Amino acid sequence: MNWMICINNKGYEASLESRKLYPVIADEKASTHGMIRVIDESGEGYLYDEARFNGISVSSHLDQRLMAA
Repeated sequence: MNWMICINNKGYEASLESRKLYPVIADEKASTHGMIRVIDESGEGYLYDEARFNGISVSSHLDQRLMAA
Protein backbone atom coordinates (compact mmCIF):
# COMPACT_ATOMS: atom_id res chain seq x y z
CA MET A 1 0.00 0.00 0.00
CA ASN A 2 1.22 3.50 -0.75
CA TRP A 3 0.85 6.28 1.78
CA MET A 4 0.53 10.03 1.38
CA ILE A 5 0.67 12.77 3.98
CA CYS A 6 -1.85 15.59 3.64
CA ILE A 7 -0.15 18.97 3.39
CA ASN A 8 -3.19 21.07 2.43
CA ASN A 9 -6.77 20.38 3.51
CA LYS A 10 -8.16 23.84 2.66
CA GLY A 11 -11.75 23.43 1.51
CA TYR A 12 -11.84 19.80 2.65
CA GLU A 13 -11.48 20.20 6.42
CA ALA A 14 -14.21 17.62 7.13
CA SER A 15 -12.62 15.04 4.81
CA LEU A 16 -8.88 15.54 5.29
CA GLU A 17 -6.62 16.40 8.22
CA SER A 18 -3.34 18.22 7.63
CA ARG A 19 -0.22 16.25 8.61
CA LYS A 20 -2.14 12.94 8.64
CA LEU A 21 -1.16 9.82 6.68
CA TYR A 22 -3.68 8.46 4.19
CA PRO A 23 -3.59 5.17 2.31
CA VAL A 24 -3.67 5.51 -1.47
CA ILE A 25 -5.72 3.32 -3.78
CA ALA A 26 -4.13 2.81 -7.20
CA ASP A 27 -6.13 4.64 -9.90
CA GLU A 28 -4.25 5.06 -13.18
CA LYS A 29 -7.01 7.09 -14.84
CA ALA A 30 -7.05 9.59 -11.96
CA SER A 31 -3.26 9.94 -11.99
CA THR A 32 -3.33 11.03 -15.65
CA HIS A 33 -5.41 14.02 -14.45
CA GLY A 34 -3.14 14.91 -11.49
CA MET A 35 -5.51 13.31 -8.99
CA ILE A 36 -5.05 10.55 -6.41
CA ARG A 37 -7.58 8.34 -4.67
CA VAL A 38 -7.14 8.21 -0.89
CA ILE A 39 -9.18 6.67 1.86
CA ASP A 40 -10.28 9.82 3.66
CA GLU A 41 -12.04 10.47 6.98
CA SER A 42 -15.27 8.94 5.61
CA GLY A 43 -13.49 5.60 5.27
CA GLU A 44 -14.12 5.59 1.51
CA GLY A 45 -11.77 6.21 -1.39
CA TYR A 46 -12.19 9.66 -2.93
CA LEU A 47 -10.27 11.65 -5.51
CA TYR A 48 -8.21 14.68 -4.51
CA ASP A 49 -5.72 16.92 -6.26
CA GLU A 50 -2.31 15.29 -5.88
CA ALA A 51 -0.82 18.67 -4.86
CA ARG A 52 -2.61 18.34 -1.50
CA PHE A 53 -0.30 15.44 -0.56
CA ASN A 54 3.32 14.38 -0.35
CA GLY A 55 4.32 10.76 -0.80
CA ILE A 56 5.98 8.89 2.05
CA SER A 57 7.87 5.60 2.00
CA VAL A 58 7.21 3.08 4.73
CA SER A 59 8.65 -0.38 5.31
CA SER A 60 6.42 -3.39 4.71
CA HIS A 61 6.37 -4.01 8.47
CA LEU A 62 5.15 -0.46 9.17
CA ASP A 63 2.67 -0.70 6.28
CA GLN A 64 1.11 -3.77 7.91
CA ARG A 65 0.92 -2.04 11.29
CA LEU A 66 -0.65 1.09 9.80
CA MET A 67 -3.29 -0.97 7.98
CA ALA A 68 -4.13 -2.84 11.19
CA ALA A 69 -4.56 0.40 13.17
